[in-house]
Amino acid sequence: MRLQRPPLSAIRFPACSSRLRSRVRARAQTYPNRPITLVVPYPPGGPTDTIARMLADRMRGPLGQPVVIENVSGGGGTIAVTRVGRARPATATRSASVTGARMS
Repeated sequence: MRLQRPPLSAIRFPACSSRLRSRVRARAQTYPNRPITLVVPYPPGGPTDTIARMLADRMRGPLGQPVVIENVSGGGGTIAVTRVGRARPATATRSASVTGARMS
């Protein structure tokens, strides 16, 4: 059985890929690198607001960024969701909502 030599391009590729990987690592950034806004579609003091504030306290430590709670009530939550949808892509804006239990 005769072994064939690998083509020259196969030998050069690992060296080329290691250079690319080092460049990618140099550009990596931590996320999130800005404060996080958590939009709650209900007025302050309610159960959703309380849960969002407890969640924000838990998120601050591991993420290393402040978490701002923004209560936007009205429109059955549509105003808050629209605000999150129109947020700039570079910002860390999320919404918090609760689906109520239904009883028949």
